[in-house]
Amino acid sequence: MAVDSMFQAASMLALAGWVSLLAAPWWPLLAERVAGLIVPLLLAVGYCGLILAFWTQAEGGFGSLAAVMQLFTQPQMVLAGWLHYLAFDLFVGAWEVRTARAERVAFLLVVPCLLLTFLFGPIGLLAFMTLRAAQRLTRPAVV
Repeated sequence: MAVDSMFQAASMLALAGWVSLLAAPWWPLLAERVAGLIVPLLLAVGYCGLILAFWTQAEGGFGSLAAVMQLFTQPQMVLAGWLHYLAFDLFVGAWEVRTARAERVAFLLVVPCLLLTFLFGPIGLLAFMTLRAAQRLTRPAVV
């Protein structure tokens, strides 16, 4: 499969996972299985395949910013990096939904965090952690 086709397929697969998270209030098990397990694992398999096939051909490394930039000049390595982002951000989004449900955080408050996680990864995680902290501070203590 061509790199561009793999990019499109992986992106659509990840998007399906994010859509399932938005349906979590109605179908929590589906969201957990799709976004928290199946899609991240499929993306991880694709990532592993790309790394195994192209890592030894890639120049650069992780020792400096210049080396990282050189590592990502090969299309297959850029795609591997994209799959890495897709898998981990979706996994974090699924964790946010699961944690919010367990801690009784209103789903409508989680949606902006999911959007931020989808677009900006760590910013969404930071927003969700801030939301959790705010919820803990404003809930009455259980005696």
